[in-house]
Amino acid sequence: MTISPTDWLKSNIKGDYHIWGVVLFLSIMSVAVVYSATGTMAYQKLQSTEHYLFKHGALVVLGLACMWVAHRFNYIYYARLSRFGMWLSVPLLLWAYFKGTNLNEASRWITIPLINQTFQPSDLAKLALISNLAAMLAKRQHIKKEQYDPSVLVNMIGWIGIICACIVLSNASTAALLAATCFLLMFIGRVPSKYLLIMVVVCMIMGSFALLIGQRAKTSGSRLTNYWETFNGRRPPEFQVEQSYIALAHGGIYGQGPGNSHQRNFLPHSYSDFIFAMIVEEYGLIGGIVIIAAYLYLLWRGMRAIRKANRAYGGLLSAGLTFSIVIQAMINMAVSVGLVPVTGQPLPLLSMGGTSLLFTGTAIGIIISVSRGEADESKI
Repeated sequence: MTISPTDWLKSNIKGDYHIWGVVLFLSIMSVAVVYSATGTMAYQKLQSTEHYLFKHGALVVLGLACMWVAHRFNYIYYARLSRFGMWLSVPLLLWAYFKGTNLNEASRWITIPLINQTFQPSDLAKLALISNLAAMLAKRQHIKKEQYDPSVLVNMIGWIGIICACIVLSNASTAALLAATCFLLMFIGRVPSKYLLIMVVVCMIMGSFALLIGQRAKTSGSRLTNYWETFNGRRPPEFQVEQSYIALAHGGIYGQGPGNSHQRNFLPHSYSDFIFAMIVEEYGLIGGIVIIAAYLYLLWRGMRAIRKANRAYGGLLSAGLTFSIVIQAMINMAVSVGLVPVTGQPLPLLSMGGTSLLFTGTAIGIIISVSRGEADESKI
């Protein structure tokens, strides 16, 4: 018996088809823009313009595969896995800081033996913390705010502070974005205001201490100072920001066309941190607006998945993971246009990356799993 492609898709691709469409569109754009941004660099280093195209394309496919696998599981099981993930992420973050691979004056990576591929434990920590925080909040949605058990809230805040502090040691911006996501999730989860304030204070104290003893205090301070002085007209923009402005200006309304970027030879990290500037240069203002709209549409569909969730955990899980992805995307694009200081955050689903693509794909797969519904919260 022959199965038609339509029947195969219906039986193997579940959940919100709109999210599938957005991710597929961004993945195709990612391959095209990364190929354009890395062509010259690949030829200079390896005498082959296709090297990074094949490497990045393989990681995009693996990211989509992780997304497919994650969406096939009932999302309730991620509550259990997240507890193990949090306990595992702390020693991994510390190992990355003390013994990990150092790139760009930061030890954020652990090299996996045999395959010689690096990954950032902070990606695992983000996924685990958001998933577990959603589970802890979901169990208490039937309780009135004034009846919350303080010890439970202290446990939540403690985990947020510990994991964010471990990340701050080598990556302040990622820790700040994760703390902001957790704050939003706790606000949606009806946590009393005084505990939200306590969370902010704990994160600031532990984060400041970790920043002082970590690797990024000087870099973070200089970035904030440079941004403030540029904002007040006391100094010109940093080199990478200036090159980003030039790329944006070259783009105009309709862009230079795919593969016709001029700034890819001058703009540092045009394939990752400043890939949005590359997109605007090649596809113009219209292309930039389409990309922003794609992320906003992903945000809307992720929030809409809350309706599909039978229980509170699914809604909180979908909200937390969607916030994490979209906030990071907005910060990355804001850096390219000079609205915020340089952070070094990649653009999710678009920037060239390693295992971050796999974790992003897994997170979106979990969001799609929530959109399917079919969960029994008693299993948390």
